[in-house]
Amino acid sequence: MARYTGPVCRMCRTEQKKLMLKGARCKSDKCPINRKHPAPGKDPKARPGKRSDYGVQLREKQKLRRIYGMQEKQFHLFFERGLRMPGITGENLFILLERRLDNVVYRLRFASSRSQARQLVSHGHVLVNGRKINIPSYLVKPNDEISIVEKSRSLTLIRDALKEFGKSGIMPWLSLDPDAMKGVFLAVPRRSDITDLGDIKEQMIIEYYSK
Repeated sequence: MARYTGPVCRMCRTEQKKLMLKGARCKSDKCPINRKHPAPGKDPKARPGKRSDYGVQLREKQKLRRIYGMQEKQFHLFFERGLRMPGITGENLFILLERRLDNVVYRLRFASSRSQARQLVSHGHVLVNGRKINIPSYLVKPNDEISIVEKSRSLTLIRDALKEFGKSGIMPWLSLDPDAMKGVFLAVPRRSDITDLGDIKEQMIIEYYSK
């Protein structure tokens, strides 16, 4: 499947928002958003034009898609699935995105970014309920146990990523035993629980796909 291989900091500059795509670098002074770099391809002195409604909706969709590291086709499939689920479509979309295995591995601090978490899953370093799963889009269910394969527990990148647990903890719908490198997806989060994505307006994403 096609994937973006260019500089990911360019995405943050495009959206003028931290998308947390490079782990520790995003929290350092090297982050281009901290340095107030302009959007790529634009004259820094140029006056920004007014965006159309479509343009605003597109940017909301792109921000959320890039945060979770998904290609357009797969993101649209998740939206369609959320549309068919009972309840509010925007909340359903967030629930599905948070249930992705690569996202849960990232949330459990086994990886410093979602792209790194996706790589860990794809390379067979992650177990779900004791069974090796190498599909990043696999949907985790409540009470599923996510752990690191025993022979992979010495990997430096996992140990370094776990240091963030001591600084920031984890989301309330998860539990983690950092010594055993084992966590549990306790419950499906509500939209109001997902507080680290900033001001994403899911209604605009619904309007974008409704056109």
